[in-house]
Amino acid sequence: MLKGFYKCEYGIGDHLMRSVMYVHEGSMLGGNSAFAHDGTYYEENGEIVADITSYRHNDDPNYQSMLGSDTSSINVRGRPDGEHIYRFVGTSPQMPGAIFRSKMTPLEEEPIPPGAVGTGGITNGLYSIHLRTLDGVDGGLTGIMLLSDGRILGGDAFFYYLGTYTSVNGRWKGQIVNQEHTPSRGENPVFGGHEVGIGFSGACSDTGAELEATALAGKRSIRLTAVLKLMRNV
Repeated sequence: MLKGFYKCEYGIGDHLMRSVMYVHEGSMLGGNSAFAHDGTYYEENGEIVADITSYRHNDDPNYQSMLGSDTSSINVRGRPDGEHIYRFVGTSPQMPGAIFRSKMTPLEEEPIPPGAVGTGGITNGLYSIHLRTLDGVDGGLTGIMLLSDGRILGGDAFFYYLGTYTSVNGRWKGQIVNQEHTPSRGENPVFGGHEVGIGFSGACSDTGAELEATALAGKRSIRLTAVLKLMRNV
């Protein structure tokens, strides 16, 4: 049965893109550096049928939609290819006649115990995250982050995040491990090629959060700030 945390590679013709996706109990939530994905799926006669909407969270014009729209949708059907990989084929109303193809490959989910969330804690949901480095270091990341009862899953076209947090009374703190699912040294020299441990703390509200963090990338310690915006409650 399709469930878990995946890297997605997808495209139309020679135009290829990547993202991360969490699949669980009929829901598909994920995204990448510029777009969030929100969908549903069900199983029918040995196939998986999914409808997914993609919408922009990053205004940077360097990130273009594969389907030519800031909000787009796909309708796909797929089957397992081997024990864990899934392949899908479908269409989009934004590009009639074009064939959409995708491959979902599982990412490692370490059995990390979740943190605790109390009264006034951060809301469970799918968030966009825009992170920037401090102290004159040129770098940063944008992506999506799924927060659920003290557990963090997220990522973008090159990286995936696993972590835990605690939250109460408008504050939150936690730890994240940022890892590559696709080599990124040429795209992101700060984080590329490293498994990066990040400790953070900050304020949160019903609509988002902020954090300050310290990341250890190899032997290099980097200070960071990030802004999270709630895109969908879960």
